[in-house]
Amino acid sequence: MKSICVYCGSSPGARPEYAAAAVELGAMLAREEITLVYGGSNVGLMRRVADAALAAGGRVVGVMPRVLVEMEVAHRGLTELVEVDSMHERKRLMAERADGFVALPGGIGTLEELAEVFVWAQIGIHGKPVALLDVAGFYAPLLAFFDRMVSERFLRSGQRDSLIVESEFAPLLERMRTYRPVPQDKWLDRS
Repeated sequence: MKSICVYCGSSPGARPEYAAAAVELGAMLAREEITLVYGGSNVGLMRRVADAALAAGGRVVGVMPRVLVEMEVAHRGLTELVEVDSMHERKRLMAERADGFVALPGGIGTLEELAEVFVWAQIGIHGKPVALLDVAGFYAPLLAFFDRMVSERFLRSGQRDSLIVESEFAPLLERMRTYRPVPQDKWLDRS
């Protein structure tokens, strides 16, 4: 695992635990010599995870559409800031440059990015681990919804189980390192 894409809020959120988790995650990535790939922002949890990785001597790659760079929300102190033309290009490039994906707490953008890479794993676009760092139970309602999808047969249990969920980063990283992609026949329900 040489690089991890982190999805998280452009807001710090309501609880101090969210920012603390972002700082811990950034620092641990640096200590483990894992490059942080993220959206390139200088606000919210995004800034905190990047600043922590940089402060610990880590490599941080931000990927941001030019329109957001022009709005002056780009982090100018990164190891590398890649400017792209669109959000679609941003997400594609972030996924290409990462060996796995972790979602911290965040808003609808974080949810959308998480869902997209989770679907990409389902249809075989990538075989990389997708994970949630469930800080202070933030993702409990989403996980309950995923369980409902399984019980209603819109999501197979193998799909649900392939999503790595931990409340601490060290065990999450260990599970990501030992991840094996779910065979495609376990994803699709042909009934």
